[in-house]
Amino acid sequence: MKEISILEIENIKIGNAENQEAKTGVTAILCETCAPCGVDIRGGGPASRETPLLSPLAASTGVHAVLLCGGSAFGLDAAGGAMRYLEEKDIGFDTGITKVPLVCASSIFDLGLGDKNVRPDFNMGYQACVNAEAGNYQNGSFGAGCGATVGKFLGPEFALKSGIGSFAVQLGTLKVGAIVCVNALGDIYQGGKIVAGLLSEDKKGFRSTCDEMLKSIQRVDNPFVGNTTIGVVVTNGKFSKSEMNKIAQMAHNGLVRCISPVNTSADGDSIYAMSVGDVNADVNVTGTIAAEVVEQAIINAVMSAAPGSGLPCAKDICA
Repeated sequence: MKEISILEIENIKIGNAENQEAKTGVTAILCETCAPCGVDIRGGGPASRETPLLSPLAASTGVHAVLLCGGSAFGLDAAGGAMRYLEEKDIGFDTGITKVPLVCASSIFDLGLGDKNVRPDFNMGYQACVNAEAGNYQNGSFGAGCGATVGKFLGPEFALKSGIGSFAVQLGTLKVGAIVCVNALGDIYQGGKIVAGLLSEDKKGFRSTCDEMLKSIQRVDNPFVGNTTIGVVVTNGKFSKSEMNKIAQMAHNGLVRCISPVNTSADGDSIYAMSVGDVNADVNVTGTIAAEVVEQAIINAVMSAAPGSGLPCAKDICA
């Protein structure tokens, strides 16, 4: 396999839009030809829109866009802007009366980092699509990753700034990539070592969130409201919606490999998977690669993040 840019995968456009002062934003992944799409949701607190469309039992054959958003459930309003953008381009499901763009969205909780009254909205969702035309996507504290943080078990004092990251590879004619916004309760591991997460008491290194959690078995009522890792896997492999649901499920293993703890009741962990091409490939091979690119996209997200709102970033600590 060779590494490629996520933007080298055909038939998709990716754009960021954000409000850096308010620390929130949107990342839009567009497939104007309609992509068979699946999803795997393992976190206990997801904020999402139109996910029932992705059930193999639903009539829709695919979607035209997936949005990753800040703003918690409020941020799902950004999907309306994406719908308007696609409608203006005469893109959508033909109902015989008008074309209705099919847009899925998931949000992270970032309301505690910047201005809680500013959330991704119709205008920001529209702008993210405009920016996708220009290919403005970049890793780091941009788009949906603008207000992302990790390592929040002991509160914001010991949390770390995170962001959004991507990674893609090519194997023969098959291309598989992932874009992941990392806003986890837990820590991020690479090679068995914490590279981002809960800060130590002196804030010069990291300590294990799992170790801190295991100090008490007492029930804690909703102490963590700011979590969720959301992402999109994109492949030029030709797959059905049912197969893309399986690939999304396998891709979620990338979270399990490098985030701990993960899939808690305080997280809304969700991974989408879109088929945007016509390359014949094995579903299990593609799903295995998907897990790998998700894992590396998570590492790229935290290592590309910039400090913000008084929080350091992984590059500062690791250096």
